[in-house]
Amino acid sequence: MICTCNILGMKKIFLYSLIIGSLCFSIQADAYVDKQNAVIRIMNKAAGKVQKVTLPVGQEAKYEKLNMLVRACKQTDPFDAQDFFMFIEIYKDQDNKIFSGWMSANEPGDNPLQNADYDLWLVSCE
Repeated sequence: MICTCNILGMKKIFLYSLIIGSLCFSIQADAYVDKQNAVIRIMNKAAGKVQKVTLPVGQEAKYEKLNMLVRACKQTDPFDAQDFFMFIEIYKDQDNKIFSGWMSANEPGDNPLQNADYDLWLVSCE
C-alpha cells in the first residue's frame, strides 16, 4: 500500500511538471528588431507615377503635398518569417491628418494609405 501511494504521488508530480513545462515552452515572446529607416512606395494617382522613398525614423519628411513622420519601423525576429512593420503619421498640407497607424509589408492591402491623391505602402525597414 505504501508503494502504491508513492507511485501515484510520483505520477501526479510528473504530470504537473510535464504540463507546466509544456506551457513554458509554448509561451513565446515575439521579438522585433528596431530599424532606423522605413522604405515605402508612394503612388501619385494624378500624375500616374510610383516612387520608392526612404524615411528616417523620428524625423519629419516631405513628399509633394504629404508630410510624414515614421514613429517606429520594426523587423520580425530573423528566425521567424520575415515581415516589417511601421507606425506612421501622414498629413496633407501640414494640418490635415489623413493617416495614423501601423502598416505591415506582408499585408499591404490591410492598411495602406488610401487617399484620393496618393497610395502608400511599406516595402521594408533598414
